[in-house]
Amino acid sequence: MRSLQVKRIYDEPQEQDGVRVLVDRLWPRGVTKERAVIKYWLKDVAPSLALRTWFGHDPQRFQSFAMKYTKELAHNDAVDELRNIIATNKTVTLLYAAKDPRINHAVLLKKFLSKK
Repeated sequence: MRSLQVKRIYDEPQEQDGVRVLVDRLWPRGVTKERAVIKYWLKDVAPSLALRTWFGHDPQRFQSFAMKYTKELAHNDAVDELRNIIATNKTVTLLYAAKDPRINHAVLLKKFLSKK
């Protein structure tokens, strides 16, 4: 059985993370590549710059952001690359840098991937 999980990149890497995939467009501040312990950095699976800027992590915009980001994902070729990574690994952890563990694009990405 395959496992897909979401984790903040600032949390300590653990063996049970499996393959760690950074899904942010920008490299997280204060994190070295050595400390991040990532295997893949899929910038293109993150929200577009325009959408990310519009959202601004405003909780009141999250529902609209979710719908817009889901539409972006439906037409994003980078999603296929991520699906291949998930298909060939037992455990995959999607890493994000946002502060809120519930209001971020990685949670939406996991939900999107779980439906298809």
